Amino acid sequence: MARRGFGVATTSELAMACLFLLAFFSPTTATATATAPPDTMSIISYNAEHGVRGLERTEAEARAAYDLWAARHGRRLYSNTLGEHERRFRVFWENLKFVDAHNARADESGGFRLGMNRFADLTNAEFRAAYLSTTTTPAGTGRGGGRRVVGEMYRHDGVEALPESVDWREMGAVAPVKNQGQCGSCWAFSAVAAVEGINKIVTGKLVTLSEQELVECSKNGQNSGCNGGMMDDAFDFIARNGGIDTDADYPYTARDGKCDLAKRNTNKIVSIDGFEDVPENDEASLRKAVSRQPVSVAIDAGGREFQLYESGVFTGRCGTSLDHGVVAVGYGTDIATGEDYWTVRNSWGPDWGENGYIRMERNVTAREGKCGIAMMASYPVKKGPNPSPSPSPTPAYEKCDRHSKCPVGTTCCCNHAIRNYCLVWGCCPAKGATCCKDHSTCCPKEYPVCNAKARTCSKSKNSPYTVEALIRKPATMGQQA
Repeated sequence: MARRGFGVATTSELAMACLFLLAFFSPTTATATATAPPDTMSIISYNAEHGVRGLERTEAEARAAYDLWAARHGRRLYSNTLGEHERRFRVFWENLKFVDAHNARADESGGFRLGMNRFADLTNAEFRAAYLSTTTTPAGTGRGGGRRVVGEMYRHDGVEALPESVDWREMGAVAPVKNQGQCGSCWAFSAVAAVEGINKIVTGKLVTLSEQELVECSKNGQNSGCNGGMMDDAFDFIARNGGIDTDADYPYTARDGKCDLAKRNTNKIVSIDGFEDVPENDEASLRKAVSRQPVSVAIDAGGREFQLYESGVFTGRCGTSLDHGVVAVGYGTDIATGEDYWTVRNSWGPDWGENGYIRMERNVTAREGKCGIAMMASYPVKKGPNPSPSPSPTPAYEKCDRHSKCPVGTTCCCNHAIRNYCLVWGCCPAKGATCCKDHSTCCPKEYPVCNAKARTCSKSKNSPYTVEALIRKPATMGQQA
């Protein structure tokens, strides 16, 4: 990736850590739930309901907005022992003023809008420290420190006509937005989305694939699970492994773990032949690539406007210190403003931006593209069918009762009971898990406290460290249990 010096960007690549470093939080600081609905509370809706302009908001009105926001995003009450509740409110209020001022300018002259999303009680420094990385590798290097594998397939000659707009979502080549949670795995989500897209294009089937397999099994090159990685190294792993498993069979847990060798070696559901890099600093070539398939891209996502982005074509401030892996799934021109844009899918859940997406300015003056989007783009190559399914080994089970059983490595959870007798059992996809009282979710042993309303799990009752709750699967029935 790149650092900017004296107005000139020197290309260098980044081990995509997207780290969720939590050291800056006090023990009572809360994190936002990853399952908030996409229509997050916007400050404009609050203003409309209360008849106030944001820049004229009183402290009482700001506190009312904070209470609504905290309830909407599943924030736990902060302990006042260290004044953390007040500190978080003050940060929220500063972001509120920033959002109000920006949106007031947008009301007058147009432009993208900001909102009080789930990052609204973090300073920008906290946001960058928690979600992004600053680690770089030497300029021009690629996976594992080697040279980048630049392909010629999508190099634009300056003459070839390209479609005016493309949206791979409309063609069924993009799975629903996912959430990487408290794990620096943006590289895995970016790579998986690109592979899902090319598989749909070649085979006609959209198969949702496993980021967790990459987190736990892809240790090649610069890949290091929740501590970061590179999209090229992820593609290289999938190609060399002969394929990748589905998300349903190898579900995401938002934490590092031991590679399931049985699934890695047996369940090679979708394969690719290799990967190539788009010629760098060339938006025309990137446009050609995106017109043919979804493309993994790296961007500088560390700005305050990016943090609080809500809608519109993003023309805000950002640099070229690439720190986040995402996927470009289309491009077009905004009908109302005439602004050209890239459609980019993020991995921060559907409650951020435009239902999990951001439209980023396209055809900018800088060769690197907006936020460096043209600096390090890559795509998987797939020409043929997927591997034939291997015979599945007979799974090992543990008994829940005489009639029900769950696979080894999972936890039996009662889904429906009468007078302390369980009638219906479910299987939690984690060993030693806590079965939540909602009878549908469960929590891994590292995060044993359930929050059924927010569908999250925490390390302790007042801990700010949370992950998304796991979903139970039906237990296997039969006399042989």
